[in-house]
Amino acid sequence: MNRGPVKNSRPAGKTFVEKAAEAWGAPVPDWIEELARVADAEGLGGVEKRVNYSRSAISTILANKYAGDIARVEQMTRGALMAMTVDCPVLGEIGRDRCLTEQKEPFRATSRHRAQLFHACKTCPQRR
Repeated sequence: MNRGPVKNSRPAGKTFVEKAAEAWGAPVPDWIEELARVADAEGLGGVEKRVNYSRSAISTILANKYAGDIARVEQMTRGALMAMTVDCPVLGEIGRDRCLTEQKEPFRATSRHRAQLFHACKTCPQRR
């Protein structure tokens, strides 16, 4: 009985690296190339979990048609996939992706640590 395509499989065709090269032209930015490589290896779902962007957003980024904040996507990719780190005044050395995620968090008085992060992020030089 045919139950549809195998999970996480793609039909034969162009790889994400090839699609990105066509869309972005030469030279392809290093972070786009890394994003495409991981998408080829793990699928869009794998990239989605690591970079914290939806599959459709990742697909449009690779196709060079993303209308959102591409600089933020670049920083998230560099932090999550390329091990870019920043020096946080509260947490010490952390990935750039975690830094951006912490900046988006609202104030919560659930712990002293959470409150320190909120206030430090407001004046941090890494703030976007």
